[in-house]
Amino acid sequence: MKALIIYKSVHLGSTKKIAEAMGKALGADVKQPRKVDPGKMVEYDLIGFGSGIYDSTFHPSILELVDKLPSLEGKKVFVFSTSGIIYKEAHTKIKRKLEEKDAVVADDFYCRGLNKNSFLKYFGGMNKGRPNNQDLGRAQAFAINMSL
Repeated sequence: MKALIIYKSVHLGSTKKIAEAMGKALGADVKQPRKVDPGKMVEYDLIGFGSGIYDSTFHPSILELVDKLPSLEGKKVFVFSTSGIIYKEAHTKIKRKLEEKDAVVADDFYCRGLNKNSFLKYFGGMNKGRPNNQDLGRAQAFAINMSL
């Protein structure tokens, strides 16, 4: 199975860590949105889309990439995110966009990430040490399950 993990990690690298753990488990290509050729998506059997959560949704670069994709008819995809607080509705917009591309959205994965936004920086942040080894192990197990 040929797999691709596409992610955007802006602030503290939490999403990058999860993307790399999933990529390692799958032997997948791991790329940021600007490095993805939409025309080559047909080469992959499994595609993961990941982002930190910004204003209750995925990073604009991930959403814009999905808009540019050709039909993903029958392609198995999944979404994942990191955030200070788990907000399951944050995946709604990207899942809808992927379904509009005729992709099969298999599942989603959520992980707490370090958050140093706003006043939290004065206290060292929220979710210190996250994602941790247990989170990375969960991410790898999730990715392997997606490949079955």
